Amino acid sequence: MAQIVVGDVTIEVDEDGFIQEPEKWNVKVAQALAETEYVNELTEGHWRLVNYLREYYQKFGVAPMIRKLCKETGMKLAEIYELFPTGPAKGACKVAGLAKPTGCV
Repeated sequence: MAQIVVGDVTIEVDEDGFIQEPEKWNVKVAQALAETEYVNELTEGHWRLVNYLREYYQKFGVAPMIRKLCKETGMKLAEIYELFPTGPAKGACKVAGLAKPTGCV
């Protein structure tokens, strides 16, 4: 299994770059993961989306459906793709430290 190193912490990732040790997620890890998704800086909009995804995942154990994500964050799908060019499932969920979605987001 692949790994990423953030500071002095080594984190296991799957073949798509999703972290396998969610307890090691933090702001620095999010920033490192964002760079793998062509996002060089996490803005307020990025964090609003990331925090929503983390809270939803912690509450329900799955990523939200895209319709719910857009409704609850007030963001249009196009806005999400502007923030995370690889999309809400691959980009945003990865940066949020979630498990790889099974297709709902």
